[in-house]
Amino acid sequence: MTDNRNAAVWGAFVADALSLGVHWVYNTGVIDKKFGRVEHYHDPLTSYHKGKKAGDFTHYGDQTLVLLEAVCAKGGFDGQYFAERWKAFFTDYNGYFDKATKTTLENMATAENMTASGSPSDDLAGAARLAALLPVCSDDLALFVEAARKQTAITHNNDPVVTSADFFARVVDATLKGQPPVEAIETTLKTDFRDSDIAPLITMGMDSRQRDTREVIAEFGQMCSVEAGLPGAIHLICRYPDAYQTAMVENVMAGGDSSARGMLAGMVLAAAHGMSAIPEEWISQMTAGKHIAELLKQC
Repeated sequence: MTDNRNAAVWGAFVADALSLGVHWVYNTGVIDKKFGRVEHYHDPLTSYHKGKKAGDFTHYGDQTLVLLEAVCAKGGFDGQYFAERWKAFFTDYNGYFDKATKTTLENMATAENMTASGSPSDDLAGAARLAALLPVCSDDLALFVEAARKQTAITHNNDPVVTSADFFARVVDATLKGQPPVEAIETTLKTDFRDSDIAPLITMGMDSRQRDTREVIAEFGQMCSVEAGLPGAIHLICRYPDAYQTAMVENVMAGGDSSARGMLAGMVLAAAHGMSAIPEEWISQMTAGKHIAELLKQC
């Protein structure tokens, strides 16, 4: 299980790094013209990630690394400690500050409780960090779910985003315990989320599994929101349940906020198939790769 657990962590980080080159490029024709098929890391095309280089993370991956560092330092999830490290990280950050980050930082500046300062953002990105919890929480589902929800709410205090984190925590747990990814989604939906607000989004993603990924994600929306990103992530898992590498490339080729949906899909698919599913160069050419490897040994 350790190999697959660590693969799930790598699977999320790789998804973010692969997306950097075309992150927030919504015109897929531009992706085709500038990059062809994105199968390697690239410098970012947009100005949002100015200063970043191939192999780096977007601000989503950067925050996931902060979470991994925090849980490894503590040997578990401590919401206050993560909030403090997250805030400190942005003190001299040269990357992109999205609205959720700006709002949370503003709230933290005056709040008595930093863990209750989260923005109301409906961006899926808050949930997308949860793979970083696996090294310290994967043996206890209740603890894992609680940590997934809390780490999300620290920056994205939005019910559908928090519920999405809960859902994917249960899905990856089921996958690590041997359920195939699609079965894990179906079972988790039926058992725990049948009447939830996100159930229609999950069903949309599942029902699209036979269709072209670009067409589907364009239809769902390429945006950052749960409404667009959640069914997109589910689609990727269900369409490519045995093909992590293909899923990650097709995700990027679909444009828009490929990072958040890719991190969640990548986590689940890598959890199912282990490290052998991830191309070695996607690990070795990752800027933070050696640091992540050391953290995983430490945890």
